[in-house]
Amino acid sequence: MMVSVLAAVLEFQRDMISENTREGVAAAEAAGKTLGRPAALDPSTATAIVAAYRQGTAVKALARQHRVAPKTIRRVLDAAGARYLSGPLDMPPIRPGELDDVLAPQVDVVLDVPGRLADLLRIAGDEVVRLALVSGRNIRRGPGYSVRIVAPLALHRAMLEQSAAAADSAGPAERKAHRVYTARVAAVEATQPHMP
Repeated sequence: MMVSVLAAVLEFQRDMISENTREGVAAAEAAGKTLGRPAALDPSTATAIVAAYRQGTAVKALARQHRVAPKTIRRVLDAAGARYLSGPLDMPPIRPGELDDVLAPQVDVVLDVPGRLADLLRIAGDEVVRLALVSGRNIRRGPGYSVRIVAPLALHRAMLEQSAAAADSAGPAERKAHRVYTARVAAVEATQPHMP
């Protein structure tokens, strides 16, 4: 009987604590207080991060600049739909398969061209390709580098075609760079159905 009485008292106490907690949360919300952990980035900073990413800034560079973890930057980019495809900031998030046939060819994509392939294209590429490489952003990757280019997929395909013959006549490092870039272009093409 004593154990039953103690159990009933403890259950009553637990119910009182839960009820007080619910009332406290409701009062805080009614007073306009924000509950939970504060956001690491305010909305204007998040908009600036998305714009910088669409201009070609790397996720880790943005994380260092804003003193947050790269995961936080990726979360902001995913919330804005910026990691799927690049597009104007005032558009709703664009996910693969949501574009119609008319708009799809006009969308810019962000792809990194391996440095060895970029060096070949500066010599063997046409004027448009060389201009795209000059306007790209160099990104260090270990001992090598890549050139981040924001351009329509058609330009990336043209770069791939122009580099094919040059890479075949070059060394194994250039051929590997061509295979890596081919895989990157193919991955983007797979997310964009009905592309010409």
